[in-house]
Amino acid sequence: MFQNIGEMVLLAWRTLLALPLTWRQRQKVFDQFFEIGNASLLMVCVLSFFIGGVLALQTGPVLVESGLASTVGGLVGISMAKELAPVMMAILIAGRVGSAMTAEIGSMQVYQEIDALRTMNINPIHYLVLPRMVAIALALPMLVLFAILVGWLGGALVSFANERIYIPIAVFFANLRSVVELDDVANGVFKSFCFALIVGVVSCHQGLVTIGGPRGIGRSVTKAVVNSIVLIVIFDYILTNVLMVFNS
Repeated sequence: MFQNIGEMVLLAWRTLLALPLTWRQRQKVFDQFFEIGNASLLMVCVLSFFIGGVLALQTGPVLVESGLASTVGGLVGISMAKELAPVMMAILIAGRVGSAMTAEIGSMQVYQEIDALRTMNINPIHYLVLPRMVAIALALPMLVLFAILVGWLGGALVSFANERIYIPIAVFFANLRSVVELDDVANGVFKSFCFALIVGVVSCHQGLVTIGGPRGIGRSVTKAVVNSIVLIVIFDYILTNVLMVFNS
């Protein structure tokens, strides 16, 4: 993975230089955005709802026993906004969307369709990479914002329904509002934007360097997902430290 960092940075830079051409590729961007957002929405709802619920279920009884029952809302709120929603949704998108990007571009590379594009004087980065990068950079932050809200709802319902916790929904959200600030949500959305770029660059690069027929496509898909998850976790630590400095 690390030996290809330079190639991925170069691909990201070439894609950045091609951004003025986005309007010409708007239909492809819209198609990719719809595929990423609409097709992933149900999974995002289910995953985030139960993440918020499990977080409340695990921490709620401990806080209640410590006399801190009213802080459950703030704990669930800040955890979902700053950490769990961005990371878990990025991993979900890496597995679902990143693998599809790699498989599609990798198939075109193996069967020489990308060489045919170059023969027709069509830049593969403009035609294949740019729409996918723009679409995922727009879609993932929106999905994360939605996941944060659904996760809060899941935590509130579990806190109210579980007899060991039993915190009224109004109390849950009152504490959440007192703890969670707009900057916390903005930090989570910003993280998700960075994670989207990581997934897009890694997946597209891995597709472009695919060799070896169908077996090579399978290897590329596996590498793309694994490398994306590893980089997401690494950059999550880096971004958390950077954002802590800026917010202090």
